[in-house]
Amino acid sequence: MIAIIDYGMGNLRSIHNALTKVGGDPVIVSDSRDLPGADGIVIPGVGSFGDAMRNLTPFADRLFDSVDSGTPLLGICIGMQVLFDRSEESDNTGFGLIKGDVVRLPEGVKIPQMGWNELTIHRDTDLLAGIDDGDFFYFVHSYYCVPEDRGIIIATTDYGVDLACVVSKENVHAVQFHPEKSSKKGLRLLENFVEMTRC
Repeated sequence: MIAIIDYGMGNLRSIHNALTKVGGDPVIVSDSRDLPGADGIVIPGVGSFGDAMRNLTPFADRLFDSVDSGTPLLGICIGMQVLFDRSEESDNTGFGLIKGDVVRLPEGVKIPQMGWNELTIHRDTDLLAGIDDGDFFYFVHSYYCVPEDRGIIIATTDYGVDLACVVSKENVHAVQFHPEKSSKKGLRLLENFVEMTRC
């Protein structure tokens, strides 16, 4: 079972349907007591960092326990950003599962970034199996993540700055784009995550 955390932000049905389509067994959960025992956890969502952290706080303890036990975690869009320490968007602190900051996109580009952009892949991982350098994914965001450890960056995209859009640190994975809105390649990434939950 893959637990999709329902914290009141984002279209949960689309990620649920996409995971089902690639052979997963997703369940939308709104109670942290449903996290223990999950084979994988997904934090999806759109919206602001502050609202997301306020709504996610009740999940924190069991989320940390699950990550510590080795459960694969996938953060999507704002679900990626909340894994970091802090954001310029809010005074709320993030989960700190990945060390680094979330900063606003640079001046001179249209904000938010909304549309398709290509990946530059820096190293092969199970999460990106079957995904090629230059493949396009769908983005909607105004802020981006800057990890302290550049070694966890799996792929970047160019949008006024070379920004991290796929990161992996042990069993914690995150993407800035929306795989559930990214056609066949997005589904392939989700299929890869499903396979990782079965290991």
